[in-house]
Amino acid sequence: MVVVGAGMAGVQTAVALREQGFTGPVTLIGAEPHQPYDRPPLSKAVLLGTADGSAFDVDFASLDIDLRLGCEALGVRTADHELDTAAGPVPYDVLVLATGAEPVRLPGTGQAPGVHLLRTLDDAEGLRPVLAAQHDVVVVGAGWIGAEFATAAREAGCAVTVVEAADRPLAGALPAEVAAPMTAWYADAGVTLRTGARVAAVEPGAVVLDDGARLPSGAVVVGIGAHPATGWLAGSGIALGPHGDVLADDRLRTSAADVYAVGDCTSFPSARYAERLLVHHWDNALQGPRTVAADILGEEAAPYDPVPYFWSEQFGRFVQYAGHHAAADRTVWRGDPADPAWTVCWLREGRLVALLAVGRPRDLAQGRRLIEAGRVLDADALRDPALPLKQAVVE
Repeated sequence: MVVVGAGMAGVQTAVALREQGFTGPVTLIGAEPHQPYDRPPLSKAVLLGTADGSAFDVDFASLDIDLRLGCEALGVRTADHELDTAAGPVPYDVLVLATGAEPVRLPGTGQAPGVHLLRTLDDAEGLRPVLAAQHDVVVVGAGWIGAEFATAAREAGCAVTVVEAADRPLAGALPAEVAAPMTAWYADAGVTLRTGARVAAVEPGAVVLDDGARLPSGAVVVGIGAHPATGWLAGSGIALGPHGDVLADDRLRTSAADVYAVGDCTSFPSARYAERLLVHHWDNALQGPRTVAADILGEEAAPYDPVPYFWSEQFGRFVQYAGHHAAADRTVWRGDPADPAWTVCWLREGRLVALLAVGRPRDLAQGRRLIEAGRVLDADALRDPALPLKQAVVE
């Protein structure tokens, strides 16, 4: 068994194979030289220097997992059952692709000094001195990672301006009426938010916008999205989707024999939502490996069809989301979005399909279970934020 990619999805796949009884050789290959680590702490604890790292608590030696770090994957020859790497070819009986996603770079900046991404441990460590020096910081992109970095930069005492091309934060993730209340969070935290603005150029000490405005900047942090890290699969014959995602089936098998894909680099068909999902979140990377290991070992397992889940800590708020709201036909609010805590629920034919909870973790926990169960809810009861979500179920 060869697993390429030593992030959450790859590590959990290797561990799941051992936990589910596989006794043959397992090789885990990672491009970075660091011990495999968890990514969520990078945007806060590691970035602010309150933690030196976030390595997984996994004893690879005791699990007899051959860990090969600093080894970049270059290609796959599926007919030969060989993975090509910078250290030479690696034969496999079964290959698991878990190479994750890579951040989208700001066009025209190339390797410009002072322009940073935040995806890897090296990225976070490179940004530590920026925050320690309390530089003026310009964040490009008001998505989840942009908001989390802006939060950390303000905590460090930096002056922060966030530049967003859309007319609101999280434009690509949430409907306008849900994202709009979040605009006020920036000002409340002392962050300047400029929407409908694009970066024209990055110069020493300044960011120039397309309207000619110049923003003082000691550092630029780019958070404008990510795409599957699958460019190295060109010519492999493994089918990719329109976003570069590996096209997997409901057991996370790819179009190539004996090749699986898991985590941020892959999409899968969801029967629950009647569409193919590409989920770039930690929980997906945690859950998928169990399905992969079970299928490899010939165990009976349910089709992979999780309720997507993620969380974000920004501007003093704990934001959680579960489900997939694209096909909803009704939106129900629980509470006032001007208040510190509120929830939005999305229904389809009366069934809960997604919810966003701000400072209401009980709503999220109950809602996630209701989505999994496909329960029908009473929309009028749902509107009462004092009523536990589960009590809105129509018996």
